[in-house]
Amino acid sequence: MNIFVYGTLRDEALRMAVAGTAGDVAPAALTGYSVRPAVGDVAPMIAPDANGQAQGLLLRNLTAEQISRLTLFEDAYGYTLTGVSVTLPGGRTEAAQMWLPPARVQAAPGAWSLDHWQDNYGAVTAQAARAVFAQDPLPAAADLRWQWPMYLKRAWAQAQAAGTDRPAAVRHGAQAGDVAVSGRVPPVGRFFKMQGFEVSHRRFDGSYQGPLPREVLVGIDAAIVLPYDARRERIVLVEQLRMGPLERGEPNSWMLEPVAGMIDAFETPEQAALRETQEEAGLDVTLRHVTSCYPSPGNATDYFYCYIGLCDLPDVNRYAGGLETEQEDLRLHVLSLDDALAHVQSGEIAAGPCVTLIYWLALNRDALRLEFATADA
Repeated sequence: MNIFVYGTLRDEALRMAVAGTAGDVAPAALTGYSVRPAVGDVAPMIAPDANGQAQGLLLRNLTAEQISRLTLFEDAYGYTLTGVSVTLPGGRTEAAQMWLPPARVQAAPGAWSLDHWQDNYGAVTAQAARAVFAQDPLPAAADLRWQWPMYLKRAWAQAQAAGTDRPAAVRHGAQAGDVAVSGRVPPVGRFFKMQGFEVSHRRFDGSYQGPLPREVLVGIDAAIVLPYDARRERIVLVEQLRMGPLERGEPNSWMLEPVAGMIDAFETPEQAALRETQEEAGLDVTLRHVTSCYPSPGNATDYFYCYIGLCDLPDVNRYAGGLETEQEDLRLHVLSLDDALAHVQSGEIAAGPCVTLIYWLALNRDALRLEFATADA
């Protein structure tokens, strides 16, 4: 089977991640179509265009495994194959199959740019695809359809981590060769992933130890926001059922926490923080960054960007929040800062980021009160 690709699979890194060498690759064009941006997506769609010519690649001599992997990748989006005739350099035509988008995918104005996609989204998408095809067995298309955003979020988090320049004034200044990871096994899990591997590393005395068997929970970067009314000195806490205390065996697994949410792929922490605060609590806030940290670096990749969300809070004690589309069942509590501190002391507030942000407010409440009194003057 010959397959004509016109969008992201023209990128060699993504194509290799999905299907390896992908057979013989030749430039080709499809007359009567144009490649357009898809509404709400960074990937393109192809649309009939009487005056258009879609540029792409013809993949030939594919193996059954390569076809299966390519089909899984496209089926996750709900795309379906159709027969076309493409033109090769020199004018010769050749029959091929091409994936068409489902009817729900609509075209946005303008032309889609492969160069723009590669510069802004290509490396993360290829990393997400490598993670998908490291699974054994591979997921079904129906599962990959809902899992794919999580793969992208994890790949986006890894891209952000790779660009981190954190001081090493006290701790060890890592050098090339200090740590080696080997023996990776296919990760397990449907929503989050548990990754097993072996690690060898330099000891503080200069010797090496390992390989040591290790596992980590591969989570998602998240934005954490504690809404705070500095004039009235009160906060909003979100109450919901949490799986960690439930699985640990606590008799009451409903927790009091700040607003929190995963950072979507290609989204900044600030964008995620503002979006989640509006979605969960119905509040528009001004962000004040407090810290960015690993809550449990010994066994998880989770990384939290923590903020105070300065705002005017409603004159209520509690209200409902969250999105039905995300199966969120949330209750919002408006508490004085003093009451929140008492709940930390009693142990009723036991989520680490929540405790951190409440204590930060306790240390900075006078400065914030003065800041807002000056702004009101």
